[in-house]
Amino acid sequence: MSWDNLSLITLAAFGCLTLLLTQVGEVLSKLPQIIRAWREVRNELHNGTDHDCHVASPECDRRETHGEPSTRSIDE
Repeated sequence: MSWDNLSLITLAAFGCLTLLLTQVGEVLSKLPQIIRAWREVRNELHNGTDHDCHVASPECDRRETHGEPSTRSIDE
């Protein structure tokens, strides 16, 4: 093995290591936002504010547009 090959392998290894550490750093910096978003999703699924219409559907829209009271709260 020549010094040229050894130098290229060393540079490639350090380049890959730098890329890996950069990507890990990006993921770790976004981790608090991901955790907050996951908690928000869990809370919405657990508590839920609209028990009649979990998914926006035409039935929910029709009920609101024909003058019938909505099941949604004022805070929404």
